[in-house]
Amino acid sequence: MRTHAPLGAPPARGRGDAAAVRHQFERDAIWSRMVAPGDRLPAVPVVEVDLGPIHLDRLRRTGPVVLVFFHHATSVPCLAALRRYAQSLAPALDRLGAHLLAVSPQERGRLEALKFRLGTDMLVASDPRHSLIDALNLGFASPDAATLLGTGRSVLPFPAVVVADRRGVVRLVDVSTDRPPAARIIEVVQGIQGGPSRTGERAGIR
Repeated sequence: MRTHAPLGAPPARGRGDAAAVRHQFERDAIWSRMVAPGDRLPAVPVVEVDLGPIHLDRLRRTGPVVLVFFHHATSVPCLAALRRYAQSLAPALDRLGAHLLAVSPQERGRLEALKFRLGTDMLVASDPRHSLIDALNLGFASPDAATLLGTGRSVLPFPAVVVADRRGVVRLVDVSTDRPPAARIIEVVQGIQGGPSRTGERAGIR
């Protein structure tokens, strides 16, 4: 898994200094392009495995949207995270009138069994042309993924959680291999439902 040190860490000194500076520049460039709090959720459709096309601009009008990006149905770490969210996050968001949508660039047919295994009403959607992933600048090239995805493409998303309010304003972005705890996401959604927009938060890549 591609990981990054927290932003602001100084580049290494001594031998290999030039390479360290280059890597930091590349890392910071990726970070600066990613979706951030205050951005707007793009009006990009994804394909839910049971419901068909879902338009995010319509979905968020009925409640806040929590997007969980994952690689594919056979990724063990992703599956573990989705199971945790299915158990501890999905019921709470349902009570709050919010939508939980897990998004992968894998083709729809390979994601159908995943939703069944999760045993939840969590929405599971395919973004086969990685349109949403690209719009949020959360993708990276992974040539080995093309066969697994079944789409003829090889872009995977960073493991990320994005929360947007009913106006489509992004309120939380967390890009991390361990993903934020359900309690943190619930807190953000409760803040959205409880009053005026507050300052958003973006967690560091780690």
